[in-house]
Amino acid sequence: MSVRRERTSGKSEPPLHRAQPATARHPAGFAPLRARTRPALLVALIAITHGTIDGYVAFLHPLLPRIMSRLGLSIAVAAILVTTLSIASSLLQPLFGYLADRHGRRAFLAAGPLVSGVFLSMIGVAPSVAVLLVFLALGGLGSAAFHPPGASMVARAADGRGSGVRLSVFSFGGAAGYAAGPLVAVGLVALVGMEGMWIAFLPGALLSILLWRALGRAPADPSRRPPPSPGRVLRLLRGPLGIVFGVSALAAFVQRTFLTLSPIISADAGASEAAGAVVISLYLGAQAFGTLLAGVLTDRIDRRALIGGSMLLALPVHVLAFLAVPAGPLAFGAAMAAGFLNIIVLPPIVVMAQEIVPEGVSASSGIVMGLAWAVGSLGIPFSGALGDAIGPAAAAAWSMPVLLVGAALALHPSLRPFRRPGGTREPGVA
Repeated sequence: MSVRRERTSGKSEPPLHRAQPATARHPAGFAPLRARTRPALLVALIAITHGTIDGYVAFLHPLLPRIMSRLGLSIAVAAILVTTLSIASSLLQPLFGYLADRHGRRAFLAAGPLVSGVFLSMIGVAPSVAVLLVFLALGGLGSAAFHPPGASMVARAADGRGSGVRLSVFSFGGAAGYAAGPLVAVGLVALVGMEGMWIAFLPGALLSILLWRALGRAPADPSRRPPPSPGRVLRLLRGPLGIVFGVSALAAFVQRTFLTLSPIISADAGASEAAGAVVISLYLGAQAFGTLLAGVLTDRIDRRALIGGSMLLALPVHVLAFLAVPAGPLAFGAAMAAGFLNIIVLPPIVVMAQEIVPEGVSASSGIVMGLAWAVGSLGIPFSGALGDAIGPAAAAAWSMPVLLVGAALALHPSLRPFRRPGGTREPGVA
């Protein structure tokens, strides 16, 4: 009787640290590894995989000047390459999140590192822009499949409730991988050339196998609520979910603008390819540490103040990073401060979205991460075209005032019920 009461307690997802009873399908001693694995180890594995995938995605940015020279591309076309990868890795995240909520997360989590690793490691052998676009699109889809179930599983790994700290570990893994990716890409090219970059897929393939085995085949949870319909989730975008979506899209636009134009600014100033990669890695490395601090603060202070304050402070340091002497000490310091402040919005945004739609945590995560990032990326071609007209540094600096809009959105009254952990949800929101 006690087991039956536990299974029908109404929780949307059983804690991963509690072993499930043995069944005929899983005899005693052969229960799924997921049920016997400590949540911390599973979180660590998912975070490492997140870092590996985001490292693959970051391969493109430092190699843009080399690709532009080899294929004879303008800044605007280079921006289209970045936009293609960003949209492919982002736009379908809500759909993948919805499917993961409905059918299980195992396949999506395991497929992500393999697909991204294979195709994004082949960008060095693409003979034309068309083939390169195909590689970027397919590699981005692997990232899109992984992110929503990864974020929802990590944030709720131990007790079924969202946690800024656990989510910050997930974000830290991605940011650290994103920071290392440019240096790995430039180092690989120096060692084996663009044609030899394909060997970088090996870590992704290994992690795919480890995740598939670690997640196991869990028995169905009869108490689990079905995820919301796509129509209902879209309707929620008219409320607080739409506000955090807008904030995330603006922050993504700022980050993508930096990653796209910063190496071009460095190259135009005569800096080496390695120096341009260092600027990107400093920006992204600072984001890794920023997300850890943000995860702790998300569980302790007013989330609206955290988001709005960080976006206000991010404006001047981004402008300074673009206008300082490229690849110089001031530019390095400003890049680190800019990356640190820009990423602080991510953990509170994702946790708030999961609290707004608790029965669809993967789908809501996909909306404020993937869909918002895709929308934010749509502005990159305009920044690239502006760069062709007035120069990349000026174009980047003039793009930054959008952070003021994000700071204003953070103060929207509809976010008040979600400003602190355990806040009361608005009627009809979830």
